[in-house]
Amino acid sequence: MSMVLRVDPITCDGHGVCAELFPERIRLDDWGYPIVSSAPIPADLMTHARRAINACPKVALWLENAAPKR
Repeated sequence: MSMVLRVDPITCDGHGVCAELFPERIRLDDWGYPIVSSAPIPADLMTHARRAINACPKVALWLENAAPKR
């Protein structure tokens, strides 16, 4: 099953740590808040995704199963 990265924009305080640790899938908007790619995370980037999740000071990132394509 493929996984996607999600962010809770209400919980996030815009520290930017996630974008530093996982620039392949996260960029920051003009105010420093993350914009997360909706693309599934490939296995070779999963370690980077988990590192960004674990480093988030507000626990605003998580992985969830990607919706199946119809």
